[in-house]
Amino acid sequence: MRIPAELSDRLMEANGRPYTLSIDPGHKVYGEKLMMRGGKEWREWSVSRSKPAAYLAAGGSSFPLRRDNSLLYLGAASGTTASHFSDILDQGAVHCLEFSPRSFRDLVRVCGRRGNMIPIMGDATRPESFAFAVGDVDIVYQDVAQKGQATILADNMDAFNADLGMLAVKARSEDVTALPRDVFIAARDLLKSRGFKVMECRPLDPHEKDHAIMVVGR
Repeated sequence: MRIPAELSDRLMEANGRPYTLSIDPGHKVYGEKLMMRGGKEWREWSVSRSKPAAYLAAGGSSFPLRRDNSLLYLGAASGTTASHFSDILDQGAVHCLEFSPRSFRDLVRVCGRRGNMIPIMGDATRPESFAFAVGDVDIVYQDVAQKGQATILADNMDAFNADLGMLAVKARSEDVTALPRDVFIAARDLLKSRGFKVMECRPLDPHEKDHAIMVVGR
């Protein structure tokens, strides 16, 4: 597992698993394990519940987050992964977009305890509809289970002037009949055609079958 040196005070490895330094000590978001180290509380980042955690555990080498980044999270669901981004971006902000009303209610509760998480209800395919609540961001992270995943990422990176992106490619949501490798290649080619550079494409097996994380830059 590769932990960026500049994040070593926010992100660490212990027993082969990633941990983030909690900005809300004493509270769990999804039943995760807590660990005390150096007089501080760290939260286990579950590789089975969070694709960026699986990416790190799989040897991902292009993790783009920095402490003061502003990040737009597309498909934040109930806030599991977003809460770990919140720990890492302690000097930044996590704009959490979710479409499902049920998941959004859970997300709002998580955001209520974390001052750098902003809940937004909206449709990731229509960035113009929620632009009033976001503004420009440094990074877009997308975890949306539908077709056209690479296009959605590119559209939002363009809309919010983001220089970096992370795409959780769900092969079976894109095309259930295609080989995952072919889906990943198609997503890469689409992003390149939109003017982006794919810095890494990391399959998430065995933690997430038929998934990959792509790290994208301009």
